[in-house]
Amino acid sequence: MSDSSPLPPVRLPAEAELARDALATPLLSRAARLARWAGPGTRVGAGGELVEEQLPAAAAELGLTDDEDGAAYANEAWRIAVDTGLVEIVDEEEGTVAVGEELAALTSGGPADVLGLWLGALDTVLADASVPDLEDLVDAMEEGGEIDFSQLDWDPEAESEFLEGVLGNLYLLTVTEGGAGDGPIPLPALAASMIVPDDMGEPTDDILEQVSDAMMRLDDQFRLLDPVGLVEFQPVDEALMAAADEPVADPADSIDESDVSRYGMVRLTPLGLYGVRARMLEAGVDAPAVGDLVDKGADVLLGATSTFPQAAAQAEIEQWLARREPLAAARELLAAARGADEGAPLRRLRCQQALSLVGPEAEPALREVLDDAELGGLARVWLAEHGAADVPAPSEDLVFWLTVDTIAAQLSLEGNSDELQALVEGLAAQHSGFFSAAWRVEHPATADVLEAMGRLHPDKKVAKEARKAAFKARSAQG
Repeated sequence: MSDSSPLPPVRLPAEAELARDALATPLLSRAARLARWAGPGTRVGAGGELVEEQLPAAAAELGLTDDEDGAAYANEAWRIAVDTGLVEIVDEEEGTVAVGEELAALTSGGPADVLGLWLGALDTVLADASVPDLEDLVDAMEEGGEIDFSQLDWDPEAESEFLEGVLGNLYLLTVTEGGAGDGPIPLPALAASMIVPDDMGEPTDDILEQVSDAMMRLDDQFRLLDPVGLVEFQPVDEALMAAADEPVADPADSIDESDVSRYGMVRLTPLGLYGVRARMLEAGVDAPAVGDLVDKGADVLLGATSTFPQAAAQAEIEQWLARREPLAAARELLAAARGADEGAPLRRLRCQQALSLVGPEAEPALREVLDDAELGGLARVWLAEHGAADVPAPSEDLVFWLTVDTIAAQLSLEGNSDELQALVEGLAAQHSGFFSAAWRVEHPATADVLEAMGRLHPDKKVAKEARKAAFKARSAQG
């Protein structure tokens, strides 16, 4: 997320479903169990941690007696309980505790209350994930019991920014159309996205070593983030740990799927997408979600979805339409689609997409704009597709205007795509006098469209005709 381009919208489950997911996460569910277990005899240390002699009982309460890491899991869950307010320290000197006010939110609160508590737990875990591991801390311990931070080569702010950047990249890879989607991402590829410069061809040995180091750090961090439900993580194969000092294979190389999975695989859960987005919004990042526009006007809907990937735009439009009567929605959409500004063609394309989802109840709205210079063409298309009777034939001027408008929209949406090139070739082949008529079309984008056709058409003679027509159009526009 190194540039400022807008993020694609994320599709999230309903808050109620996300809240159920949050309650089911190992870490929060364990924290809640320990909060209910705590009583008058529970004692904590100066930092709010359970005293060591009570850890076995806490582990037993969680059903972790036979787990060699049971005490550590209990300690971690207890810390979450304290940090989120599920447990409150009553007397620091005596080390006594009581059930916190927030515990009731897990049973009687709404989805937003539950998700708020989960986000608090996530903050704690992310802070823990940015701290050096215990072995490094012990190695840096001085004789007086103080930690010599200079030995750790640890910059807390840089470490936190690195992890946030990784999660941002993981989020972007998940929500981008054509990206990973719901599938897992290989850990080497994720590490490389943070280390390897975009303009670097073959990574150097130094870069590959940095990728390997980052991959090992992420392995440790994602192991911590899995129990809070942020990610689903397949750790690095233990057999590979012995070779941790060796650089990983060039992440750009094609590696057999069974091999790359040994280096770790990670995906954001739906709850994880919610959590990362919440942190982005808190940081001032524009991270839209499908459904954000349901209470906005059609002008906002068409303007915003103009930059959305196709699937996300369709989903947003469907939710918007579900809140409105078809006829009123169609009229509002058509009114918002008007305009001669640069973004108008793409708004009209999204308007067509939206109207394709509206039933025959919308027919009066389409008939009302049949004589409109900007909307008459798309109205005729809609009416014909819905089998309407008495649809007047379009004039030649209207046909050419609609063609220019459609190509202008496709240029804004896709650029010089293969699909657009095929459309351009088809138009030139079907209409021998296309360019001699097209340059006269009174559309703000006529010259730009003809220039694009000149770039896209593979036939040099036809391309030259398009460029000449573009010159005439620009001259006519003054």
